[in-house]
Amino acid sequence: MMKSTILATALAAFVVPAFAAPVVGKPAPAFELADSNGTKHALEQYKGRVIVLEWNNPECPFVRKHYGAKNMQKQQAEATAAGVVWLTINSGAEGKQGHLDPAGANAYLAAEGAKPTAYLFDGDGTVGRAYGARTTPQIAIIDKDGMLRYQGGIDSIASADVEDIARAVQYVPQVLSELAAGKDVSVTSSEPYGCSVKYGG
Repeated sequence: MMKSTILATALAAFVVPAFAAPVVGKPAPAFELADSNGTKHALEQYKGRVIVLEWNNPECPFVRKHYGAKNMQKQQAEATAAGVVWLTINSGAEGKQGHLDPAGANAYLAAEGAKPTAYLFDGDGTVGRAYGARTTPQIAIIDKDGMLRYQGGIDSIASADVEDIARAVQYVPQVLSELAAGKDVSVTSSEPYGCSVKYGG
């Protein structure tokens, strides 16, 4: 009962932004954002490397599901150990749920034992909108040539229940494994689930 109530409450809060997602198989939208340490990260500087973009809201129960179970940290650590760039992005506007300042972001990463390459700020929502980010968590994966190869949810079961993680298809390791092996990506998109991204305006 609690599981369905949490899911229904979170989904009822969805406000789907009125913008289109980029096209899988086409060049990923360019961006440059500062991280929690003030360092700027541009898409073009990572050409030749695979990139994972993860949209984050620390207060979202769906995000808490994956961080609380250490699923997100495990995927981050495995990806970065293999040379993948993992950029966690917060597109929440100032004053909205889940918005963090740099000190808050670093404290959050430390408390969770998170392992991204960097935690980026997109307070005006420009990058989130360019990528059609609607939920937290939401994932985009970009190949070494800068092409968008996956867009959607972190896994195949839309719930806030930790027990569902083991039963779900985890799309990030699946896509990364296929790219590393030079194979076609078997699942290029999925319906993202979670809390709505808290854009400003």
